Amino acid sequence: MVVHPWEWGALAIIIVALIMFDLFGHVRKAHEPTLKEAGLWSLFYIGLALLYGGVLYVRHGGTFAGEYYAGWLTEKALSLDNIFVFIIIIASFRVPRKYQQKVLLYGIVMALVMRLVFILVGAAIIERFVWVFFVFGFFLLYTAIKQVTEGVQEPGALEQEEFEPNGITRFAMNHFHVTDGYVGQKLLVRRENKTWITPLLLCIIAIGSIDLMFALDSIPAVYGLTKEPFIVFSANAFALLGLRQLFFLIDGLLDKLLYLHYGLAFILGFIAVKLMLHAFHGYDILTAIPEPNITVSLIVIIGTILVTVFASMAGTKRRKKNEGPESND
Repeated sequence: MVVHPWEWGALAIIIVALIMFDLFGHVRKAHEPTLKEAGLWSLFYIGLALLYGGVLYVRHGGTFAGEYYAGWLTEKALSLDNIFVFIIIIASFRVPRKYQQKVLLYGIVMALVMRLVFILVGAAIIERFVWVFFVFGFFLLYTAIKQVTEGVQEPGALEQEEFEPNGITRFAMNHFHVTDGYVGQKLLVRRENKTWITPLLLCIIAIGSIDLMFALDSIPAVYGLTKEPFIVFSANAFALLGLRQLFFLIDGLLDKLLYLHYGLAFILGFIAVKLMLHAFHGYDILTAIPEPNITVSLIVIIGTILVTVFASMAGTKRRKKNEGPESND
């Protein structure tokens, strides 16, 4: 795939324009989005992501467009799991509902910058060392097993967990003056000739830094579907850009996705096997076993997402039916 500099430039302009539109069109005036607003903007970002894939098809052909769609779908599915953690963090900081859009948008910007660095570094390593696919594969298998263990928890168990600040957040808490409460939407304030950070900035730091952990599984997952950094970043960008609206759309509904962790585990496990087959083939080992092509990958990812959603809907209905008599007592 030959990507011209102007294509990177065009992608950067699109991303910056969307971020600025969100910042000045939605976040600048603090408000809690309605379900209708969140739904419409979620559809807008999904449509934009699909349209971008069409542009890739025209520019670079069906194979690379298919790789982008597979990567975007995988990132979108993984972002649902990320929202679980965002809910815990935002609840722990007691962020007022009308300020949560700003926290999410700034956190997404931090995530995009960090992921771009990760993607470019990953591309440089992949070009030089075939064995890195073994590392990516084993890590995704570990993540898949972790998803299964989270899936067997009691419904609602994850939401009851408390947020434990990571090293970056603890450093900010220990080395800067933090105001006792929120000061509107301000991130920094001057008091007593000193600069203080607000809990709003602290929450942004927490969400942005926790994305470092998310990137460790999501980026190798997309590299398992494509070896093109441009496609990996495009899939990450369009999945993350719609994350703020998705948060408000499905916040409170995530407990109905009973089998989300199992679906994610299957997708990650499939990509892990694909990665390791690619690594084995690089050393002329297990060449009799074909590596799944992008068409097969797309079918597996879409099929898994559909099965997960429908199975979760059926499971939620069954659970409500079983809980019904108790609620009437």
